[in-house]
Amino acid sequence: MAPNMSLFSVNAILLLSTDDRTRILTKYYNAPHHAPNSTNHPGANPYPTVKEQKAFEKGLLEKTNKQSSDIILYDGRIVVFKMEGDVMMYVVGGPEENEILLFGVVLALRDSLAILLKNSTDKRTLIENYDLVSLAIDEIVDDGIILEVDPVVVASRVSRAPAQDVTNIKGVDFSEEGLQNLLAFGKNKIAERLRQGL
Repeated sequence: MAPNMSLFSVNAILLLSTDDRTRILTKYYNAPHHAPNSTNHPGANPYPTVKEQKAFEKGLLEKTNKQSSDIILYDGRIVVFKMEGDVMMYVVGGPEENEILLFGVVLALRDSLAILLKNSTDKRTLIENYDLVSLAIDEIVDDGIILEVDPVVVASRVSRAPAQDVTNIKGVDFSEEGLQNLLAFGKNKIAERLRQGL
C-alpha cells in the first residue's frame, strides 16, 4: 500500500467575484490526522493565513481571467474552474491529484447551485442564499474528502421543503389503504383521458 494513500483530495473550494475581485465564499482544507500547523506533509494547506489566501486568489483570478481551458497548474497546485455569470468557481487540489475527479467536483458544485438557485448563479444570488451555497459545498466536500458529485442528490439534501407544500401534506393519508385509493384514482383518470382521446 502506498504511504501517502488518502481520501483527502481537495485543498480548497473558492467562489470569487470576477467584477470586483472579492471573495464570496472560500473554504481551505487541511488533510485530517496531521498536526494543524505543519505545512510539510501531503495535503497541508500551503496558505494558512488570510493574507496568503488572498494573494493566491488574486493571482488565480488574474491567471484564469482570459483562459479558455478549464484546468491549469498554478502555484504547484492543480486548479479546475468554471465561470457562471460574474462568479468564478475553483476547486484546488494537490499536484498529484486526478484532474477528472476535481473537475467532477466543480461540475457538481455548478449544477447543484443551478438547481438550488433556479439557474441564477450570480454574486448577488449567492450572497442572498449563502446558507444553501455553504451547505451544498459541505455536502460535496467534507474536510477535503469528496463525498458526492451528483448535483440532484446534493440539491435534494440541501433544499428546503416549500412552505406551501408542507401544509397540503397534512391531510394526505399515507397508509396502505390510502395509497391503494390513490392508485385506483390515478387509473380511473388515465382511463377517462384515453376514452376522451379516442
